[in-house]
Amino acid sequence: MKYERFQDLREEHFWTQKYVAHQLNIAQRTYSHYENGTRSIPLELLCTLADLYEVSTDYLLNRTNIRKPYL
Repeated sequence: MKYERFQDLREEHFWTQKYVAHQLNIAQRTYSHYENGTRSIPLELLCTLADLYEVSTDYLLNRTNIRKPYL
C-alpha cells in the first residue's frame, strides 16, 4: 500500500525524508520504504507521524479527507 499522504504532508511542510526520519528516530531509507509503500509502517510510528503532522491516522491512511485529529 502506497502512503501518498506521507509524501504530500512532508512536502507541504518543506521537510526532507531525512528530517522526518530523524523525528521518528529511524533511518531515512526506512522512512522512504514507508512512504513508497514497500514496507508497512508500524502502528507506533503511524501514531507518531500523525502527531507530527497534527492529523488523524485515518487521514494518513486515506480513510477520510478530514485532517483534524480526533479529540
